[in-house]
Amino acid sequence: MAMNKNTVLAWATTIMIAVGLGLIALGAFRYDDVAGWGFAAVGGGFFCIAWVFNALKGRV
Repeated sequence: MAMNKNTVLAWATTIMIAVGLGLIALGAFRYDDVAGWGFAAVGGGFFCIAWVFNALKGRV
């Protein structure tokens, strides 16, 4: 199975979304103090980077 650029970007997007959901879940359910807000913010950043990867599919 050959992986071209679009396949690599699709896998990167999927992994980034999974990690982002994990970080948001950690922030929401594990940490009740200020650290929870940090985890949720970093999870949102992962979503933003995944969105950029998804937008780059077919363009690079």
